[in-house]
Formats: sequence, structure tokens, C-alpha cells
Amino acid sequence: MKVVLFCGGLGMRMREGAASAPKPMAMIGDRPLLWHVMRYYAHFGHTDFVLCLGYGAAAVKDYFLHYDETLSNDFTLARGGRDVRLFSSDITDWNITFIDTGLNSTIGERLMRVRKHVENEPMFLANYADTLTDAPLPEMIERFRASTATASLLAVPVQSTHHVIDITDDDQVTRVRPIRELMQWENGGYFVLRPEIFSALREGEDMVPHAFERLLPERRLLAQRFTGFWRAADTFKDRAELEELYHAGRCPWMLWDGNRNGGGAASALLSSPGAPALSR
Repeated sequence: MKVVLFCGGLGMRMREGAASAPKPMAMIGDRPLLWHVMRYYAHFGHTDFVLCLGYGAAAVKDYFLHYDETLSNDFTLARGGRDVRLFSSDITDWNITFIDTGLNSTIGERLMRVRKHVENEPMFLANYADTLTDAPLPEMIERFRASTATASLLAVPVQSTHHVIDITDDDQVTRVRPIRELMQWENGGYFVLRPEIFSALREGEDMVPHAFERLLPERRLLAQRFTGFWRAADTFKDRAELEELYHAGRCPWMLWDGNRNGGGAASALLSSPGAPALSR
């Protein structure tokens, strides 16, 4: 199944300056965010990628054109460096299509730009290039396959660390609680889509919320609620926390690496009714 990844945004909250690499190329350990997302899909056998490029496209292309397998795989070096024998590899079986989808395009417009690469597929996957999870992708796909939905998204609890307060009419605070206790859900990406999504897309609009709102009257948008590990690397703080997890060897999203993910399986999806998903 093809995987469309949106990796053309400016990523202003992640940038250090004019010369910064695009956000999907921010490093987590020895590999960029984009690689971690792609490696997740490859773990489940989905290795045909379509990259929607924009800002920093050259950096993404250059990274894969000069990919070094030795950074994340064991190997034997022989003959003074002239012979490198890999014990395993990451991207040998990957097929990566690089498409320039515009510097200022919305996610919906980027998807429209790559339509010809996926419109003949019964279903395809799509995602942001800055979110990591251990969600059970095969379960998500099968649940979507059994539905009549045009699109599904991973719905995760609101990630804010802020607190909300209850206030009386005379401005007295009566309760302080984490925002996560509000039982709202956030759009976490990890979309599963049918080609019918293209009939809901419009130039100048986005997929979320515009196209998705068109699916609501016919109940063609499915939320896959998930309370396991999910993290978006939107800011330097987010990336620093992911880096800390990586160097501590606690990386739930690295399902392909038993030495770092703790040997655990992906967490189960929730199936009982819940609150509506929020837009990202």
C-alpha cells in the first residue's frame, strides 16, 4: 500500500534560522524525523512512499541520494574500508517518489498534486512527517477496510500539558485539572484514505478541516481512537524530549528495534464511542 507523506511545510516553530533544514529533517538520534516515520510504515511492510516536498526539498532529496546504511545497521569493514558488509539494511526495498508540491501549498493541495500516483489504489496511507507513534497499523487498516468510510484518522487525547480551571460567577476557582481530562480528541494524522477523498478536496483549502467536513454528512470520516504512545515534534521542546527518549533507549515508536522499544507490541485501539476528534 502506498504511503503519502506531507513534508513540505516551513516548520517555523522548529527552525533555528534561515539556514535550518526543513522540520522533517530534524534529527532524532542518528536519523531524521522523516526516516523514523517511514521506518514505522516499512516495519508493517509498506515501503512505497510518495514524498510531498516544498520548503527544503533539496535537503530531503540529498539525504536519500547519499543515504548511509551504516549509521543504523551493523556491518563489517574489510580491505581497508573498500569492502563494507552490512548485516541488515533499512531502505533496500523502499521505493521513494519525490514530488515538488509547492512552497506554500496546504496539506490538501499537496495531496491533490500527487493524485496520479495514488488514485488507482483501492486505499492508500497518508501522514504528517513529524508525528511518531506505536499505533497498530494493521488493525487500523483492517478496521477501515471493513467500513464504508472515505477517510480515517488516528484520534489521540489532547497533548497539551496546560491545565483548565472551573470558575464561579464571582471569579472563584473551584477546580484545576489537566486539559487531557476533558475527554476531547485531537487529529493525530496516520490517515487511511480511499481515492474518493479527491472529490472532497479543493484548491485553496486544506484536507483538515475543509475536505473532512464534506465527509461528515454522509458519515464517511472514521476516527480510530488511540491512547498509546503518540508524539508530534512541533517545537524544539518536543524534539528535545524525543531525543532524550532516544538516548535513554525508551523509544516506543521504534517497533522495528527490540533494543530500543522495550520489546513491547503496539497498544490497542479503543472501540467504544468517544468525543469528536479535533482538527490538528
